[in-house]
Amino acid sequence: MEKYICTNCGFIYDPAVGDPSQGIDVNTPFEDLPDDWVCPVCYVSKDQFDPI
Repeated sequence: MEKYICTNCGFIYDPAVGDPSQGIDVNTPFEDLPDDWVCPVCYVSKDQFDPI
């Protein structure tokens, strides 16, 4: 599974970690994140992320 980086703040979404702060389970692909998911650091939307 691909990691994605926030183009605003540099936060990396890693599917192997998920996002416990927003209830996202481990091994959740970026594509499967809810549409209203936001960066846990700077709160921008998913469209501000690029694959790395």
